[in-house]
Amino acid sequence: MAQRLALQRLLALPTRGPPASHGRAFGTSAGRRSTFNVQDGSDFQDRVVNSPKPVVVDFHAQWCGPCKILGPRLEKLVAKQEGKVLMAKVDIDDHTDLAIEYEVSAVPTVLAMKNGDVVDKFVGIKDEDQLEAFLKKLIGA
Repeated sequence: MAQRLALQRLLALPTRGPPASHGRAFGTSAGRRSTFNVQDGSDFQDRVVNSPKPVVVDFHAQWCGPCKILGPRLEKLVAKQEGKVLMAKVDIDDHTDLAIEYEVSAVPTVLAMKNGDVVDKFVGIKDEDQLEAFLKKLIGA
């Protein structure tokens, strides 16, 4: 029975999104290496809280229209930083515990984290100039 449930979950994964969203993304572009989907609480701890680089954390949801606009815009600008900053994507429906822990009450919510601490935050959609300023402040450029 447990094996059947595990197999059903495995078979259901591709319908939730592209394959890269269910594991660490390995690609050739800088954007792929600098952006990743958080898998669980320990993955968040390892790759965000313990990161030696600053991390932008995008709390989003599949059903959120503004998230679908902001996410790609933010990914593009993070990729332009050439590895100076990372981007973690957290689906609030899959990771409610992290959303509660970081007091996310609306999506999209974006946190800027440095050395495991939240140093800046915004809620809602921003234009590219505002996002660039947000990233430069985080990086210290």
